[in-house]
Amino acid sequence: MIRDRRKIEELCEAHPELSELLTAQMPRHVAMIMDGNGRWAKQKGMPRSAGHYEGVKSVRRVTELSSDVGVDYLTLYAFSTENWNRPQEEVDTLMHLIGIAIEQELPDLMKNNVRLYLIGDLSRIPNEALNRLRGAEEATRENTGLKLLMCISYSARWELTEAARRLSRRVAAGEISADAIDEAVFADHLATAEFPDPDLLIRTAGDCRVSNFLLWQIAYSELKFTDTLWPDFDKPEYGRILLEYQHRERRFGKTSEQIRTN
Repeated sequence: MIRDRRKIEELCEAHPELSELLTAQMPRHVAMIMDGNGRWAKQKGMPRSAGHYEGVKSVRRVTELSSDVGVDYLTLYAFSTENWNRPQEEVDTLMHLIGIAIEQELPDLMKNNVRLYLIGDLSRIPNEALNRLRGAEEATRENTGLKLLMCISYSARWELTEAARRLSRRVAAGEISADAIDEAVFADHLATAEFPDPDLLIRTAGDCRVSNFLLWQIAYSELKFTDTLWPDFDKPEYGRILLEYQHRERRFGKTSEQIRTN
């Protein structure tokens, strides 16, 4: 259900091809791999850090549109566990930027009733950045609109390994039998246990891979890869992808005929 019809009407007036956004059923959960900041900066003869700073504007745009059109959950891949292997100067810049950016965006998060969640191996994040992130997470705790999941120091293999460890400890303690572990029980031990799986995964910047992101959760997600670099990803393009999603047939292993008769 659209949360801010006026804003969507204004967007549709500027981009008539998006008029269906006013009536289309939105995906409940959208996940995004935000790629291309460094390449964007390189193309412009700027340091990579400039691309990361510019990318914050795209985060604001997709969060606003997700909230306005009625997406319930938006998950952003902000920093992977593999990113710790980047040059130290870039890692330091990213950690500083992530903390500062969330703090600066907090007034808009509050205004738009967005609740922030942090997912990942947060023990590796420097205290200054982590304190800012935790502060924003706590400040939005009572918000009831869009749920914004920020995956920081995250990888799917880390998440799956941690889930296996938690389950093995419970089995060793006699809290649960090994035979009782099924897909639902395993999913309940993931970092995303309280959230539905993504309906749509979007990756920018042209690479057609999922890069160790939500491997369990995207088993049946619709995938969309765009050549647009993340700092250039805007509301009109996001809107067009949302509309494209509407015309895909999601069968979940069934036939088209079964889907049509249900």
